[in-house]
Amino acid sequence: MLLLLALTQPATSQAAGTTASDESPQPSALDAELFYQLLLGELDATGSEPAAGYSLILDAARKTNDPALYQRAVDIAFQARSGDAALQAARAWKEAYPASREANRYVLQILVALNRVVESAEPLKAEIALADPKDRNAVLAVIPRSYSRVSDKKLAANVVEQALAEYLAQPDTGAAAWTAVGRMRLAAGDKVGALDAARRAQAVSPTAEGPALLALELMDPKFPQAEPLVRRYLEGKPLPELRMAYARALLDAQRYKEAAGQLQVVTAEKPDYPEAWLVQGTLQLQDNQDAAAEASLKRYVELAQAQRSGEERSRGLAQAYLSLSRIAEKRKDFALAGAWLDKIENSQDLVAAQLRRASILARQGKLGEARTLLRALPERSPGDARMKLMAEVQLLREQKQFKAAYDLLGPAVAKPPVDPDLVYEQAMLAEKIGNLPDMERLLRQVIALKPDYQHAYNALGYSLAERNIRLPEAKELIQKALIYAPEDPFITDSLGWVEFRMGNKAEAARILETAYKAQPDADIAAHLGEVLWSLGQRDRAQAIWKEGLLLNSENETLLETLKRLRVKP
Repeated sequence: MLLLLALTQPATSQAAGTTASDESPQPSALDAELFYQLLLGELDATGSEPAAGYSLILDAARKTNDPALYQRAVDIAFQARSGDAALQAARAWKEAYPASREANRYVLQILVALNRVVESAEPLKAEIALADPKDRNAVLAVIPRSYSRVSDKKLAANVVEQALAEYLAQPDTGAAAWTAVGRMRLAAGDKVGALDAARRAQAVSPTAEGPALLALELMDPKFPQAEPLVRRYLEGKPLPELRMAYARALLDAQRYKEAAGQLQVVTAEKPDYPEAWLVQGTLQLQDNQDAAAEASLKRYVELAQAQRSGEERSRGLAQAYLSLSRIAEKRKDFALAGAWLDKIENSQDLVAAQLRRASILARQGKLGEARTLLRALPERSPGDARMKLMAEVQLLREQKQFKAAYDLLGPAVAKPPVDPDLVYEQAMLAEKIGNLPDMERLLRQVIALKPDYQHAYNALGYSLAERNIRLPEAKELIQKALIYAPEDPFITDSLGWVEFRMGNKAEAARILETAYKAQPDADIAAHLGEVLWSLGQRDRAQAIWKEGLLLNSENETLLETLKRLRVKP
């Protein structure tokens, strides 16, 4: 009825996306006959005969040439879930107003929604042509999202590329156009084509963010060709957010040292960027750089508390408080550790917070109270029950109560559907209690359940190598793990260790040097040092072991190695 009221007034405004000359309705010609037609059309549209109402409104639109009535006809067709009728009305609107971007956009969106991809080429061209030149790159950027639901992604990629042909070579639109083409190709599963498009886009504009973001999405250990495009963009004056995204990609690839370098650049160039401090602090804590981690995390807390509240801020603060509590706990400052935990407000982090509280209690000799604390956590879903179980298992592991942890997992592992992660966890505990046949049985069960579970292959291969048995099989298992995680330094460490057991000392040293460079770690230091020791490089071996002790003075593998070789740290 509001539409009828609007039509009784002289037209003084313009439809969105148009100019006064291309889509201004004429002064109202609402006589009694037309008023009755519109009234009947609205009653039918909102009643039991939407098709009749649609026909009446569309007929009125053609009589009056009023864009508001064309749009109303489209809306009625949408409400009736009639895509073909909506397309008919939108095309009639566009025919009446060829220069109307709004009418053209309706035609384009409806064609895409109806999967009539080939027909969408012309309205897509018009959408770009009708856009203000200063907004054209933004229009190009949203094209892949517009086609995200079409069924034939390859056809859509071809249609879009053809429609964008004249913009691909232009210096002001080339980067955005090639990036759009690249995203369409990526959606169609053509990573090689997407990379080619990203390269072409960057060639047009080396400082554009779009090609670098596309390359970031393509980054994968199995597809290393994309990374140089990201690094080339970072040589200029990149957005801190994009450098941060690159750091996260490096973390996902377990390239921690390189990620730390990128984070240092972000925090130096934009010291008020909270997320960088949080990730940097977490990474420093992982590397046992407790003082640096504490400073980074406190800086994050300071910045985050000054921001607006929200879920992301709350979760980030919870992570920071947990990490700061862990640092205090390592220093045996249990009061401060508890104080940090008291600051956590986010209920989703309750399990992690309680685990830290339980750990503090356990280190004070109150393991029973600690387990009771964890078991008292509420269970709102099956997922909560699993988190509680894993928290208690982790607590028992920390306290070296391996048999208790193994027994605790038993009922959960036996319950269908079988959870590969729980089976793997029990296998690792079976090894700790010396039940090696059960460990192997459980690991093979994990592999059967999830053939790409690289940790199971690695754990079984390493165990065989450690016991110096079935070495060819051990090597094969570890190599299989590396297929699924080629950049994992800990799996690389296992390969170096099995080479050493097989007598290939020089190759073992080369592999372990690579692993240690990628991830300085006490376990890897133990293995590398022993190989160097056996090669007569004793000064180098002792230097590596000292580094390992600085990383983790309580590492069992390193301490056992030094004791066995009768080396004083």
